[in-house]
Amino acid sequence: MGANHSREDLELSDSDSESESEYGSDSKTRQDEEEDEDNYSDARTTPSSIDRKHPETPSSLDDVEAKLKALKLKYSNTTTNNNNNNNNPTPKNAVKLYVHVGGNSQNSKWVVADKLTVYSFVKSGNANDSDDDENEGNEENQGNGESAWWVLKIGSRVRVKIDENMQMKAFKEQKRVDFVANGVWALKFFGEEEYKRFIDTYQNCLFENTYGFEANDENRVKVYGKDFMGWAKPEAADDSMWEDAGDSFGKSPEKETPLRVNHDLREEFEEAAKGGAIQSLALGALDNSFLISDSGIQVVRNYTHGISGKGVCVNFDKERSSVANSTPRKALLLRAETNMLLMSPVTDLKPHSRGLHQFDIETGKVVSEWKFEKDGTDITMRDITNDSKGAQMDPSGSTFLGLDDNRLCRWDMRDRNGMVQNLVDESTPVLNWTQGHQFSRGTNFQCFATTGDGSIVVGSLDGKIRLYSSSSMRQAKTAFPGLGSPITHVDVTYDGKWILGTTDTYLILICTLFIDKNGSTKTGFAGRMGNRISAPRLLKLNPLDSHMAGANKFRSAQFSWVTENGKQERHLVATVGKFSVIWNFQQVKDGSHGCYQNQVGLKSCYCYKIVPRDDSIVESRFMHDKYAVSDSPEAPLVVATPMKVSSFSISSRRLQI
Repeated sequence: MGANHSREDLELSDSDSESESEYGSDSKTRQDEEEDEDNYSDARTTPSSIDRKHPETPSSLDDVEAKLKALKLKYSNTTTNNNNNNNNPTPKNAVKLYVHVGGNSQNSKWVVADKLTVYSFVKSGNANDSDDDENEGNEENQGNGESAWWVLKIGSRVRVKIDENMQMKAFKEQKRVDFVANGVWALKFFGEEEYKRFIDTYQNCLFENTYGFEANDENRVKVYGKDFMGWAKPEAADDSMWEDAGDSFGKSPEKETPLRVNHDLREEFEEAAKGGAIQSLALGALDNSFLISDSGIQVVRNYTHGISGKGVCVNFDKERSSVANSTPRKALLLRAETNMLLMSPVTDLKPHSRGLHQFDIETGKVVSEWKFEKDGTDITMRDITNDSKGAQMDPSGSTFLGLDDNRLCRWDMRDRNGMVQNLVDESTPVLNWTQGHQFSRGTNFQCFATTGDGSIVVGSLDGKIRLYSSSSMRQAKTAFPGLGSPITHVDVTYDGKWILGTTDTYLILICTLFIDKNGSTKTGFAGRMGNRISAPRLLKLNPLDSHMAGANKFRSAQFSWVTENGKQERHLVATVGKFSVIWNFQQVKDGSHGCYQNQVGLKSCYCYKIVPRDDSIVESRFMHDKYAVSDSPEAPLVVATPMKVSSFSISSRRLQI
C-alpha cells in the first residue's frame, strides 16, 4: 500500500444545486506528470485516491468571481428588506456555508449547507449554551467572567469554541476558510474585506482563548517576550536563517547525502507480531531492531528495504524480574546495542517510573533492576534517553539521561569508583546521579532529546522549549516561548540546527541558528540568541484529514535518523491515529513554497504524504541513514501497529496511479 497525497484546496462550487457541488470533479486535470513528487501536495485521507486522478486548483478565478457577483445580485432584493442601508446588498457578516459529506469514500464532496447565512464571534462560558447574542466582538457579553471564551456561531448550524482543534485553514485567493466542528465546513466570503475582517477577528479571539489576555501589543509582549516578537508578528520576522539553511541543505555533497526527485513510498515487508501486542519500537543502527510487547521482545533483522523477523522472540523471565508484570513504556538501547533499558510507569495512570530493568540482548535475560535515587531518597523519572544521538552504538557506554517534571540529570550504571556494579550481590542496585539539576519551581518538563554532541532540548507542559548545552543542565541557553499547547514529544537534528516539537494538533519546527555580535553563526545551544530569532513554522493536517483522523492526537514526531556530521535529515514523520504523516524537510524550509503564500500568522505547511494502516499506529520511525541505498533518498520507514510491523521504502520509481 502506498501513501496518499491528493489536493484538498479545491474551488467550491457556487451552484445552487447540491448535486453540482461535488468535491474533486472529473473535469479537473491531473497534476503534471513531470512535477517533482518529492514536493508533497496537500493530502486527503482517502485510501482509494491512490487509484484516482489527482485534481488541482484552477489557475483562474474569473468564473468564480462572476458567480459571486451573480450571487450578490440574486440576494440583493431579499437582503435589502432586512437592512436599512440599501447600498449594502447582503447582511453584515454574510457568508455561504458548505459542508463536506461522504467521508473518505469515492463519493465524498462539498455540498451547500446554507446559500446565505451570517457568522458572529460570541463571548460565552459554554460552547453549547443557548446564548443568542450574535454581536461580533461584543465585549458586554462576558459569559461567566474569567471562564468565558470566544465562540464562532454560523447561523443555526455551527457553534464551536475557537481553538486549535478547529484546524482552521485559510485560502486568501478563494476568500474561503475551512475548519472542523463536528464535521468539516467551509465558509465562502463575498468580498476580500469581509474575508480579511473575519481572519483578523478570528486570530484575536484565538489569542485570547489561548492565553487569557486580550489580543494587543502589550499582552503579546507578556506572552512572547520582547526577543520573540517575530513569533507574534511573523510577517515582520527575519526569515534569512531559514533561507540560508535551505540553500546549504540543497548543496550537500551527493556522495554524503544523495538528493533525488520523484519519490514514492513502496511497501516492502510486513511482519505479524509475536509474543503479544507491540508496545514500543527500538530501532537499531547495527544489525537488529526490537519490537517490545508486554510479554517479551521480538528480534528483527535490519535490511536496506526495512526490517524483517528472524523468528526470535525472548520472553521475560517471570521468576527473575517484575518486568513481566508491567508494560514497558520506553526501551533504550546502549552498549553497542547489546543491552536495553526498559522503563515502565508506576501505574497505568501516571507516566513516572521509580526504576528500570536492564535487559541483556545476547543472553536474553533481565540482568538487573535499577532504582532511581538521589541523596538517599527514592525519586521518579518521566523519560530517559541516550547521552547523544549516536550513543547507543558506543560499546563502553554506561550513562544515560533522565527527565522528570522538575529534574534533568545524567545517570551512571557504574559505582562511584568507576567500576561496574556487582549485580550478583545487589538485587536492586542504585543508579548514580552524576550530573543534573532539580529545579525548585515548576518547570513541568514533559519530553527531551539530544543532539550529536550531547546538547539537550526539553519540551514542557506550558509549551516552552528549552535548550541546554552539553556541559550544563542548570541554566538553559535559550528558552523558546510556548504557543499555547503542551509539548508532548521533541526531537532535534544531529547538528542541533532544527527542533521539532509535537503538540496534540500541530507540529512546530524551530530554527536554532543565529548570528552573534561577532558575526559568527551559532545555535541556541551554544549561546544566547537574544532578539536574533527566526519565527517558527507549523506543520498541520488540513481539516479534511484532521476530521478523518478522529479524536486522535499527533504523537512522537521525529526527524529521519543520521549520526554523522555533514549529513542532513531529509524527512519528518509523525503519527495520528491510523495514519503516519510524512513531510519533506527541505520543502518545509523553503519560504517560497506555495503553502506559505498569502498566509496570515505563522507559516503553516500542509504538504505531506499519508501512510494509512488498518489499526492505530504505535510508532513510525525512519531507520538509520546507513540503510539508505543508491536508488533511494532515505532509509526505510518502519510503521508498527499492535499486531504487525510494516516497512516502506522511498523509491525513485513512480507508483502507477
